[in-house]
Amino acid sequence: MRSRPATGLPEIDAGLEARLADGLAAVDARLREVVDHDDPFIAEAGGYLVNAGGKRFRPLLTLLCAEAAGDADDRVVEAAVGVELTHLASLYHDDVMDDAELRRGVASANVRYGNSTAILVGDLLFGTASRVIAELGAEAVRIQAETFVRLCAGQIRDERGPAEGQDPVASYLQVLADKTGALIATAARYGALLGGGDEAAVATLTDFGERLGVVFQLADDLLDVASESGDSGKTPGTDLREGKATLPVLYARSSQDPEDARLRELLAGPVAAEDVPEALALLREHPAMAQARQRTVELAQEARGLLASLPPGPAVDALDRLVEGVALRSA
Repeated sequence: MRSRPATGLPEIDAGLEARLADGLAAVDARLREVVDHDDPFIAEAGGYLVNAGGKRFRPLLTLLCAEAAGDADDRVVEAAVGVELTHLASLYHDDVMDDAELRRGVASANVRYGNSTAILVGDLLFGTASRVIAELGAEAVRIQAETFVRLCAGQIRDERGPAEGQDPVASYLQVLADKTGALIATAARYGALLGGGDEAAVATLTDFGERLGVVFQLADDLLDVASESGDSGKTPGTDLREGKATLPVLYARSSQDPEDARLRELLAGPVAAEDVPEALALLREHPAMAQARQRTVELAQEARGLLASLPPGPAVDALDRLVEGVALRSA
């Protein structure tokens, strides 16, 4: 049986797979280099989540989009590093805000180092990401700044919830576009730009990246409910305990069926730890799950449809498989 490729993408062109694997290795080495510090404690804390591993999904997308756009130069690795550092920095902050206990199978940074240090290390990594991106020129810096603004705006809107009279589902999807989609769009955009793509290709791949990011988060939301063993990287029902109104929760809340009264009661706010098993059991059997899966598949199909305007080739085929694989995680 063929072993799973280092890229995590099955059945892709062998030459492309080798180039991507080499690129990811270069990204990983460079990440460790730039988070190093002459203060041993800062070096340890800054490299904590780097060393914990992860899929390197965003760097992979940057490398793939460079391939799809044309012929990337060496700067694509720096762009991928900048994007991943931005992502890692946001995780330090997210874990403080969520009072998380685990991240990537290890104690979260806030548990290991305390909230104040975790926030400061996140800030340090944001600064490091900006320093890396600055080497790519003024346009790259502007993109990085705009992305950071969207990340923060999305987080603020997520904390506040939808405005009065605003459709909760539309509001949630916009939050995901900002919180998750914006950085994944930037990963794709940097790849397209450094791959020498024309204006149309850059716009298409950026749009593709944002839609892919929304699908990525929607699939995670579904896994939080559907997973039995925590294979998604967190304990099932984490979002319910934190009171997050994810897509299946929003659909279930909107039900008018009297038989759903208990589920609506449980989902009205954060679910108490002792009630999580009941809430999960009820939600797993509710039509809201199928409705949320269908919406995820539809958005994935929209993302895949964008690729039709690009010149065909192994990289575009791999992008198609990537979005399909992301969506199927929730099936």
